Amino acid sequence: MKVVVIGGTGLIGSKVVSRLRAEGHEAVPAAPDTGVNTLTGEGLAEVLDGASVVVDVSNSPSFADDAVMEFFRTSTTNLLKAESDAGVAHHVALSVVGTDRLQESGYFRAKQVQEDLIRDSGLPYSIVHATQFFEFMKGLADLSTVDGTVRVPPAKFQPMASDDVAAAVCRAAVAQPLDGMVEVGGPEALFLVEPLRTALSAAGDPREIVTDPEAGYSGAPVDESTLLPGPDAELATTRYEDWLAAQQQQ
Repeated sequence: MKVVVIGGTGLIGSKVVSRLRAEGHEAVPAAPDTGVNTLTGEGLAEVLDGASVVVDVSNSPSFADDAVMEFFRTSTTNLLKAESDAGVAHHVALSVVGTDRLQESGYFRAKQVQEDLIRDSGLPYSIVHATQFFEFMKGLADLSTVDGTVRVPPAKFQPMASDDVAAAVCRAAVAQPLDGMVEVGGPEALFLVEPLRTALSAAGDPREIVTDPEAGYSGAPVDESTLLPGPDAELATTRYEDWLAAQQQQ
C-alpha cells in the first residue's frame, strides 16, 4: 500500500520510509525539501493521491512557545483536511509519553493540540507515544544547562533507540487503526542524570550534571514518574549503554 511519511527525511521519518519499503510498501517521504509543506499546504494533494496511510513524524523547526503551537495547529489542520479530501484510511502520528502531564511546557501544549485535532477529526487514527530518543541525550543536556551546569529533576524516564521508535511507528502504520494511543519505551527506567552523564562523558564534554529538585523538563515541573510509560507500554530491548557502545564503534 502507499504510505506517505510526513517528516520522511528526518531521523525517524527516514527510518520509517526504509522499513516500510523493505516490507514491500510504497513509502513516500514528504517534507519541504521534497516539495511538500504542511504549513502552507503546498504539495499535499499531489502526494496524498492514492495513499492509504499517512504517518506524521514531523516536528517544529522552532521550539519557541508561539512558533511550536502555530506549527502543530496549522500543519495538523492542513494535513487532516487534505487526508479527508484524498480518502486516506488511517492517520498515524508520533507523539510523546507524558504529553498530557507536561502541559506547563509550551511544546507539550502544542503536542496536545495536535493530538486533540487528530481525535476530533473523524478520521481513523493511531497515536504512538514514545519516550525520549537515545540520540537526543546531548540535546536534552543542552536544554537543561544553566550557567554551564546541567540541572535535571530527580525524575526517571525510559529512553529508547530511534530504530525502535521507527519500528513501533511502522507496526502502527500497517495495522488496523487503534482510534486511540499506544505507548512505547526503552527497557530500563533510569534517572535522567544517569544517561546524560554517560553521554557527556563519552563525548568528552566536561559539563557537571546535578540533580536539582527545582529543575523542570522542557519547562514543566515533573515528579519521579511523570515521564514514565504505563504498565501496558510496549518495551524495546535495546539498552542505552549497548546502543552507545555500538555508536562508538562506527
